[in-house]
Amino acid sequence: MTVSVVLFTADLRLRDHPPLRAALRSADEVVPLFVRDPGIHAAGFDAPNRRAFLADCLHDLDASLRQRGGRLVVRSGPVVPEVCAVASACGAAEVHMAAGVTAYAHRREELLRKELGVAGVALRVHDAVITALAPGAVTPAGSGHYGVFTPYLRRWSQQTLRTPLAAPRAVRVPGGVRGEPLPVRADVSGTSPGLPPGGETAGRDRLARWSRSGGMAAYEDRHDDLAGDATSRLSPYLHFGTLSAAEAIHRARERGGPGAEAFVRQLCWRDFHHQVLAARPEASWRDYRTRDDRWRGEEDAAEDIAAWRDGRTGYPIVDAAMRQLRHEGWMHNRARLLAASFLTKTLYVDWRIGARHFLDLLVDGDVVNNQLNWQWAAGTGTDTRPHRVLNPTVQARRFDPRGAYVRRWVPELADVEARQIHEPWRLPPERRDALCYPDPVVDLAEGLARFRHARGRE
Repeated sequence: MTVSVVLFTADLRLRDHPPLRAALRSADEVVPLFVRDPGIHAAGFDAPNRRAFLADCLHDLDASLRQRGGRLVVRSGPVVPEVCAVASACGAAEVHMAAGVTAYAHRREELLRKELGVAGVALRVHDAVITALAPGAVTPAGSGHYGVFTPYLRRWSQQTLRTPLAAPRAVRVPGGVRGEPLPVRADVSGTSPGLPPGGETAGRDRLARWSRSGGMAAYEDRHDDLAGDATSRLSPYLHFGTLSAAEAIHRARERGGPGAEAFVRQLCWRDFHHQVLAARPEASWRDYRTRDDRWRGEEDAAEDIAAWRDGRTGYPIVDAAMRQLRHEGWMHNRARLLAASFLTKTLYVDWRIGARHFLDLLVDGDVVNNQLNWQWAAGTGTDTRPHRVLNPTVQARRFDPRGAYVRRWVPELADVEARQIHEPWRLPPERRDALCYPDPVVDLAEGLARFRHARGRE
């Protein structure tokens, strides 16, 4: 009997899974393996919300494998020794896995290839598993990657994506391969109260319900409606790979229409960021395009940073966003832009401080999209208008005109009229004092002047 190992990473699904399909074609038996890597914890990326969501994903994956006669083997320890040990124990000839784009993923692949090669085991790395299109599939003339989204979108849209694969009907796992009990969500402390359930089943169900209910059809018109909550909320499932980006794009294109096109555009942004970081892995911690900023840090901006993290800045739309993040481990995309712009450009705080806080709480938080979206907001990334500043009150009136989003997350302002809710500091003093809501941490004009001075835009 020939055996292959499939190392699951950020691709925790059975449907549209090229590494698993390839392993099943090349071997009689397959070991589906997930390694709980202590390096993730040591690097500070093992946040409670993602750890709890991951537990759901692993349980769902194991259940799906058992329905097909298999099981998920979970091990804990450094990835390379654990994979090599499993491959040795079952006599595997090959190990299959999805390609990653981070510096960590590149190093993991390099070490695996070296150590497995010593044992005579081949490593097969598959592109376009975590993304719809492989990061290097399209490149501009004279450069290794696209640094601006719109030309990338044009080229990306012209490519033919692979046909999504069905889930295998049967998965035969050799006996005697040792694993450990699956982690349990209930054992994880410090999670957000509104954290959604994880797993392929939940992700596919969410996509189907959102599409059937008209969410995809209305996406072009409603995706920025903060109170309407009309986005797909699929980002956690895409992050953990319980939902295939390629399959989601195929399904959207089959449906068609402006809403589906707008949804596909957002998935293209995800691929765009992956190809940027694949070419420039240092952009996860260093400015992609430096503006020579001398950002305020933890010491000189401690009070402002604390107010931002706690949702007590005195700007209701920003505070609503930050409170949603803490309660759900998720935040509306428009709210993310507003919160990030406020921290980096109105408070002039280092984008890395905000990115770290988001990674501490976001269930969909990953190095690729989180860091590069923060750089976009800070004007150090791929934004073609790096000095733009999003005015929180103007944005609030546009995307939460009746104040429903603010009232949902800032109950202190529940009784304030729509015309005043986004600027409560303009209320009469006696009423403002009765709200128990803070005054603004900074005047918007002062914050703008500070930012323009720092960027030499006066």
